[in-house]
Amino acid sequence: MIGYQAIFTDRTDAGKRLGVLLKTKIHDTRPLVLGIPTGGVQVAYEVAKILKGDLSVVIAKKLPDPSSEEVAMGAIAEGDFVCFSRQWENLDEELKRSIIDRQSREVKRRIARFRGGRPLPEMKGRTVLLVDDGIATGATIASAILLCKTRNPKRIIVAVPVAANHDFYNIFKHADQVVILEQPSVFHAVGEFYRDFRNLPDEDLLVLLQEAGQPPGGNSGGWSI
Repeated sequence: MIGYQAIFTDRTDAGKRLGVLLKTKIHDTRPLVLGIPTGGVQVAYEVAKILKGDLSVVIAKKLPDPSSEEVAMGAIAEGDFVCFSRQWENLDEELKRSIIDRQSREVKRRIARFRGGRPLPEMKGRTVLLVDDGIATGATIASAILLCKTRNPKRIIVAVPVAANHDFYNIFKHADQVVILEQPSVFHAVGEFYRDFRNLPDEDLLVLLQEAGQPPGGNSGGWSI
């Protein structure tokens, strides 16, 4: 997809630029950088490399509008941490359960795929960065924040290259810090701000995680210093 307002060449470019900015703001030793698959992993890889942090993944999936799969009505993160939009409340209960069950199965599949079915890395007392390739509605990141807060981290930082020009109440309320490179006044979709927005195959994302020193299961080894 070629965005008519493209700011970034691709996710690698976005991750490098985000990492450079974060390095001026974060001085913690070996922060835990959690990318949200699939697009967030490439961005998180570059961020973790620049910050000399540990890299892993946290799984969250949007709850799509039945009338349009591209529109998020909420999101679910691993452990069944769910955020809803007001529109979600208008759906009947059976349909809600069907959507949640389907996305919950996909969350479990991705845990098996990207972390070998193993638990998330230890977060207690650590600085945790939640990284994605962009924020449209904020639901996916919000559900991941709720999950991470239960793990007693030192602080949670949300970091993305681009986001819609909204307040994102749930994100700013629950995250300790939010770092956004660009918030364009006109925003339709995250992909329009990337010249190349193609997703890497899962196999290539697994290679990135392995190169970052993550052993099978997600107990990150981190970048050597």
